[in-house]
Amino acid sequence: MPIHNADIAAIFEQIADLLEIRGDNPFRIRAYRNAARAVGGFGQDIKSLFDRGRELPKLPGIGADLNAKVHEITATGTCELLERLHKEFPSAVTELLKLPGLGPKRVKMLYDKLQVHAVEELQRAAQAEKIRDLPGFGAKTEEHILQSLATRSGESRRFKLATATQYAEALVAYLKKISAVDKVTVAGSFRRMRETVGDLDILITASAGSAVMRRFCSYDEAREVLAQGETRASVVLKSGLQVDVRLMPRESYGAALHYFTGSKAHNIAIRRLGQDRGLKINEYGVFRGETRVAGETEASVYEVVDLPYIPPELREDRGEIEAARRGELPQLVTLGDLKGDLHLHSKASDGHHTIREMALAAKQAGLKYIAVTEHSRRLTVARGLDPQRLLKQLDEIDRLNQTLDGITILRGIEVDILEDGSLDLPDSALKRLDLVVGAVHGAFDLPRRKQTERILRAMDNRYFKILAHPGGRLIDSREPCDLDMLKIVRKAKRRGCFLELNAQPERLDLEDVYCQMAREEGVLVSVNSDAHSTLDFANLRYGIGQARRGWLEAKDVLNTRGLREVKALLSAGR
Repeated sequence: MPIHNADIAAIFEQIADLLEIRGDNPFRIRAYRNAARAVGGFGQDIKSLFDRGRELPKLPGIGADLNAKVHEITATGTCELLERLHKEFPSAVTELLKLPGLGPKRVKMLYDKLQVHAVEELQRAAQAEKIRDLPGFGAKTEEHILQSLATRSGESRRFKLATATQYAEALVAYLKKISAVDKVTVAGSFRRMRETVGDLDILITASAGSAVMRRFCSYDEAREVLAQGETRASVVLKSGLQVDVRLMPRESYGAALHYFTGSKAHNIAIRRLGQDRGLKINEYGVFRGETRVAGETEASVYEVVDLPYIPPELREDRGEIEAARRGELPQLVTLGDLKGDLHLHSKASDGHHTIREMALAAKQAGLKYIAVTEHSRRLTVARGLDPQRLLKQLDEIDRLNQTLDGITILRGIEVDILEDGSLDLPDSALKRLDLVVGAVHGAFDLPRRKQTERILRAMDNRYFKILAHPGGRLIDSREPCDLDMLKIVRKAKRRGCFLELNAQPERLDLEDVYCQMAREEGVLVSVNSDAHSTLDFANLRYGIGQARRGWLEAKDVLNTRGLREVKALLSAGR
């Protein structure tokens, strides 16, 4: 059975969750979480490495024991330790962990104090107002739990984009090996680079009489075949991800790509433009009466309604059609436009590699400069730096810059924004730096006015330059802070500050609508990896996908500029 890196990471996360519910050693729990992050972000398919007789290269946090477990999972699809833990707890306990705001500590409290073993029991306890009296909960948390349960009942499971990518790329590679297959494209929200993906829509062209649908339905990862016909089939993978495949005539392929890529609202708007011109637009083409007049390419579909080609990431009916009509579509930023990365960590705080190793990996990724931005002292769990340790690191960076070729290291810090809006380090330390990245790492639930004022006050510091992951969200596990983002964007404009688009797949923060807001207000966005290992630069592609959804051009992104210009922008106004 094919096992993807995401599957291995998910098993390690489950082990960590159940160990935490059990009250196990915190260092052991952290080891499994670190291992999940390492294998989940590894750029090569681990099982394919093993199948070729190769070993896993040294990854941060993966010692002999965890390496053996990686081998066990790729060979069996599971892990004996996970199976033992499942026997200790009802299987439904792990479902509780999927609810926003219910981490392992809270699940343990519910399990121990109220004997909540399943989602249904959680709902009964919340409705009976039994949860609010537990330590660390309260009436507001109880209300949020009920809201999450109500939302959950009406939603199907969605997968983070980076996770869906692993399944999509493996399946596309499998389908392309079928000799009769010509083109294979994943459409839908995946092609629009949405933060999460509900299912995969795959379009294929192939020679007549091919057995592509039969081969698709016999894919090793298919858990259940929902439908199988000559031109369409649908399966559910073992991961729970549904995949729909459609075999399209070559002359209809562009129309099908258009139909299955755009949001419902975008497609309806385009069909109406067609109707105004006496045309019918569907997945098979553009028709005037019974005559097909376009559809072989996507561009031809837009051309018949007098529009230029609209990139997939913009197809949300958020003004892209009007912009296209006016000839004002943005020339969207690409991964190749990035020249630097202004937020990453080394072993000095919670990263896994040395500064030198991070710099060389960034150079290998095609970057010209990086900024090392360790956590500040308040974040003790990340071994944050105090002023003395920070000054020592600056000396190290200066020495490295004298020896490295083709990559420059900027001196920075990711300083905590405290609840009152002050910064975690004094100006005497910050003034020595090339840039200061400010971030909220606690008190996420402050009321809108207080949370906004907190950030606005932090931005008043003369050394503050980039607001990291502004909303503070973690997709599927923590809602973004309640902020007046327009006030923050306009304050950044007045102060000469910048906003970060954090490319970590669990963040992708700024959200796309706020990227667009920043662009309209003239505030530059910095697309950063927030890398904690040499592997994390690969996540920049997801950040660029989000930037494109936010209408950003290269000129709207801070780190598309060369080193000299970036340093000038970072030092302005100090």
